[in-house]
Amino acid sequence: MLKATGIGIGIGATALATPAGAADAPLAHPGLLHTRADLDRMAAKVKAGARPYAAGFAKLTANRHAQSGWRPNPQAVVYRGSGTPQNYATLYNDIHAAYQNALRYHVSGEEAHADTAVAILNAWSGRLTRLEGSADRFLAAGLYGYQFANAAELVRGHGDFDLGRARELMRNVFHPLSDDFLTRHNGAVVTNYWPNWDLTAIACVLATGIFCDDRAVVERAVEYFKHGDGMGSVRNAIPVVHEDGLGEWVEAGRDQGHALLGVGLMGTVCEMAWNQGIDLYGYDDSRFLKGAQYVAKWSLGGDVPYTANTRKKGAIGGWSGSETASGVAGVDPGMTRPIWAMIANHYTKRRGLAASYLTRAAAKAAPEGGGGDYGPNSGGFDQLGFGTLAFTRDRVEGAVGGPSPSPTPSPSVGSRRAEGVRPQASASPVAGDDLAATGSGDVAGWAAAAGIGAVAGGLLLLRRRDQVRRNPGE
Repeated sequence: MLKATGIGIGIGATALATPAGAADAPLAHPGLLHTRADLDRMAAKVKAGARPYAAGFAKLTANRHAQSGWRPNPQAVVYRGSGTPQNYATLYNDIHAAYQNALRYHVSGEEAHADTAVAILNAWSGRLTRLEGSADRFLAAGLYGYQFANAAELVRGHGDFDLGRARELMRNVFHPLSDDFLTRHNGAVVTNYWPNWDLTAIACVLATGIFCDDRAVVERAVEYFKHGDGMGSVRNAIPVVHEDGLGEWVEAGRDQGHALLGVGLMGTVCEMAWNQGIDLYGYDDSRFLKGAQYVAKWSLGGDVPYTANTRKKGAIGGWSGSETASGVAGVDPGMTRPIWAMIANHYTKRRGLAASYLTRAAAKAAPEGGGGDYGPNSGGFDQLGFGTLAFTRDRVEGAVGGPSPSPTPSPSVGSRRAEGVRPQASASPVAGDDLAATGSGDVAGWAAAAGIGAVAGGLLLLRRRDQVRRNPGE
């Protein structure tokens, strides 16, 4: 049963009393991928049957993970990587079930879904003790750590949720591996691992700091995003900005799937930071926008330039070598991940910027699903998804600037119901591979909101030329 204590599951984002980023500012809750305002907006829009929210909610309710009958299967040790009895699929399926049930509760008000999410999360926090395997254990820590924190953040005020135990799981199991990876990179030279490895770790560290109310951990993640030595920091992931305003995503020289993964992870980091009053979206002259636009254009089949990139590989003090990516990889325009709605809505709706490739990619992918909608392999569970429901927002007139760090508390959503909402048909799932392994298509609406006609498929903004950095490890 939900406890109506004044700080219950549907109540009260913590208002920030000091300027964004201040060292003594309290952290906002809920404040990872979703704020109280976000959850209120979703519920109100779905109840009204508004497009494209209703289609996004229908996508959620149709997912088998979003059902209140889901039963967890917690493990004491989770293995990911070759040479081990791999069982990590159990963890990511359960986390996505917890997240989807928690999100469904906030939109519909059906308490059974909150109870299910709590039961899943409590089961894992009461059993999981460590992550093992090959180097892929760092991916497990990063991906499933940030996802666990996001699911838990949505039910942190539930009377039966063991918040203290969940925090200990983040601090003692997920976070140590992610923080260690950012420090030592598994004993390898710093450029050995492509950007998505760093980005999973940054996402976990940031989510841990927010969920556990640890400002120093938050600042650790933010500092690495800005200035880290690894390939996941923003200037190493996007080493070149061209005269047309597009920022070259270094992993486009590897393959499309990993580039999409990286963009989705960087967007996740930016969104979680934004909800705490920290603007990484706009950092370095909106460098992430330029990189996301590049990947969106390329993934849609457009031509993009690529600067040859050579990175060092191998272990420190051991085998070493180098690898050169000399050109952009081929693409499948049908490949998608549920990453675009969040990024496109930030830049076009919050900031009022033109981002034609992002809006086209978001329209093509809508309504975005989540884990379970993109195939059974782990690559289909790297993002929490459901961006059409969660991140579609009304455009704020004249809104160009930083984040608003003072969310306003609102009444509990516990009494909300989704009367009058009719589920709508959604796009067929797109199969996804294990891309992190080691070795409503309302185009007219999107176009009108972002001014696609005005920019004629290109950028009118952000045309500054940046210094070409040919070695992303520098």
